[in-house]
Amino acid sequence: MINPAAHKRIRVITGHYGSGKTEFAINYAMLLNQTKKHVHIADLDVINTYFRSRELTKELKELGINVIGASVEASAVDVPAISAEVMGPIIDKEADLILDVGGNPAGARALGHFRKAILREEYDHFFVLNRNRPETTTEETALAFLRQTEAIAGMSVTGLINSTHMLKSTTIEDVLYGQELCNALSASTGIPVVGISLWEKIADDLPEEYRDIALPMQLTLRRSWMS
Repeated sequence: MINPAAHKRIRVITGHYGSGKTEFAINYAMLLNQTKKHVHIADLDVINTYFRSRELTKELKELGINVIGASVEASAVDVPAISAEVMGPIIDKEADLILDVGGNPAGARALGHFRKAILREEYDHFFVLNRNRPETTTEETALAFLRQTEAIAGMSVTGLINSTHMLKSTTIEDVLYGQELCNALSASTGIPVVGISLWEKIADDLPEEYRDIALPMQLTLRRSWMS
């Protein structure tokens, strides 16, 4: 299983809209919380009005995870304003921070408020890749998307996360299909594949060679009636 405690204390999570980025961020935070005392997850998604980490604020806080969302707290509206509270865990050396950034390169603009502070600290920038998304189906298009994200974020990607899925219809073949692309992208860029996020119900089917970077996930943002 992936060991989030081995990563840099600030983790920037980017990826294509619908890639499974937020599910990964939430499950990663829950796993990290098992070994770390001061875990924060900041919802910087001002692109997507659905499936945001802030929607699970109550559940995550009950686990001891601090959730940072919009600076205007109102569940019925979506305000593209990011709380200055994010700066606290960025500069606090005892804090572990996960930044769930909006999908697509444009979403990475939200990092502009905090870029200089993050660059002064130890951080990882994980790019979540779902091969089933239209702009990341080939090595060429995935690389172009990754480079656009890096340029707007102003931060180089340090790790790839394979999140190829078909929601609850995902098979291990889907995951391995995505892994082929991640491996090719890693070989051409030198960026390591550091994680494979997959539904916990198929995690036991993952080949042994990949199990040390696997994150078996609960589908926290999907209601039972969603496929």
